[in-house]
Amino acid sequence: MASTSPSHTTATSTSPIPSYSEPSSRKGRPSGFGARGKYRQDHTRKEEAKLPQKRFFRQRAHANPFSDHQLDYPVAPNQMDWSTYYPAFFAPLSEPMEDVSTADRESESTQPIKKPKVDVADIGCGFGGLLVSLGPKLPGSLVLGLEIRTSVTEYVTERIDALRKQNAKKGLYQNISVIRANAMKFLPNFFEKHQLSKMFFCFPDPHFKARKHKARIVSATLASEYAYVLRPGGIAYTITDVEDLHLWMAKHFEDHPLFIRLTDEELAADECVEIMKTETEEGKKVERNKGTKYVACFRRLADPDW
Repeated sequence: MASTSPSHTTATSTSPIPSYSEPSSRKGRPSGFGARGKYRQDHTRKEEAKLPQKRFFRQRAHANPFSDHQLDYPVAPNQMDWSTYYPAFFAPLSEPMEDVSTADRESESTQPIKKPKVDVADIGCGFGGLLVSLGPKLPGSLVLGLEIRTSVTEYVTERIDALRKQNAKKGLYQNISVIRANAMKFLPNFFEKHQLSKMFFCFPDPHFKARKHKARIVSATLASEYAYVLRPGGIAYTITDVEDLHLWMAKHFEDHPLFIRLTDEELAADECVEIMKTETEEGKKVERNKGTKYVACFRRLADPDW
């Protein structure tokens, strides 16, 4: 059973990952009216497993996390049906399976996993560059991107679907998926306590104005939520090209009693740090513009003895 925000209408799809309806424009026509709409409704390119073109899925970079977006979310993590997102790993929720975490997989295997769990989350995944790079690098994990923007989520959905079809014989990209979600509101609805081993916050919206700082993806309250879903030893990764935001995120994680900052030596030894710096679309843009990338990562400490 799932809860929905006001005026939500559920859409159905036969795609391995659920599709997303096109939002309406102010004039009452679909915002994809014209060439954009024709491209996105072209099923031939999807059947031929062609990668989607980003220009047909552009959407403004800013989204208000406090708005009542039309979102699906489970009332509790155990009510979430992941079978449409990871069909190679999950049976429909109505078919109970033995609880075995994907973290127990030491190497890639052709054997089916019984009831795995998502254990890596990319918060605000954008156009999916990090997801696509992490999939083959973390074959023993299920990686989920959470993105609030409708068109961008649809792009990543099509991108993953095409990559799965192109690499069907190798079985690649079955362990990555994307969901349209508001991580600032509903993260505990998707993830249990100590479920995640890694969380990524890559080039989040800086919300420059002081009155907008409450909308930043890292805050004192949200740091506690991240500590709840991260397992002890798990890592929170942050990167931005805005120094003020970097200092803000670092301060809120450092001030939290359940996080400790990784040393430079630990950062250099973690391959995910380099992937985060080079494989995201924003990271590549900063590189082209010869900007500075600010990185800070934090390990989740063990719960104190009460």
